[in-house]
Amino acid sequence: MMGDGSVAFDPGDLPPIDGYKLLTGLVVPRPIGWIGTRAPDGTANLAPFSFFNAVAATPPILVFSPMGPSHTPKDTLANVRATRVFTHNVVTEDVMEAMNLTAANLAAHEDEFEHAGLTAVPSDLIDAPRVGEARASFECRVLQILELGRPPMSGNLVVGEVIRIHIDPDLLDGTRIRQDALGAVGRMAGMEYTHTTDLFSITRPR
Repeated sequence: MMGDGSVAFDPGDLPPIDGYKLLTGLVVPRPIGWIGTRAPDGTANLAPFSFFNAVAATPPILVFSPMGPSHTPKDTLANVRATRVFTHNVVTEDVMEAMNLTAANLAAHEDEFEHAGLTAVPSDLIDAPRVGEARASFECRVLQILELGRPPMSGNLVVGEVIRIHIDPDLLDGTRIRQDALGAVGRMAGMEYTHTTDLFSITRPR
């Protein structure tokens, strides 16, 4: 126990799973990266990632991180390495159950769109499918892939430039998003998620 009453942990002293649980229990809520890719053989792939965010605006840059050793990559990582493109599809309340179904560990030749009853919509500029039922989606071109950390819970940071954005017109107020209409869902820890409908405003100081 520290003098301020907190409990201190050194991540290097913890079993990897405990460090992971502390990290994901405190960095909340996290947006969900619902990533669409296509394998070189043409198979569509769709998977959710809770290590995901936006990190730049000019140009727009999205990042997500498939966890696990680089030499045994998840299908999504293998696909973006091969094709250098992906889509991100915004997870809202109305597609939450379908998103969860796409987290299943399917074989590489199986299509998560079909498994979850979703519509794979062709993108305009890239060869990666979008979720037809998603209220917004991004077409992205891979800029780089960075290997971070160490096994068994290392990460591969995929950095993508947004080259086209698709948005349900009902969400738009010009180029602003009506947050009350969006109904985005956030990831908490373990099996827990959160709604984003309890909104409040606070004025930023000058």
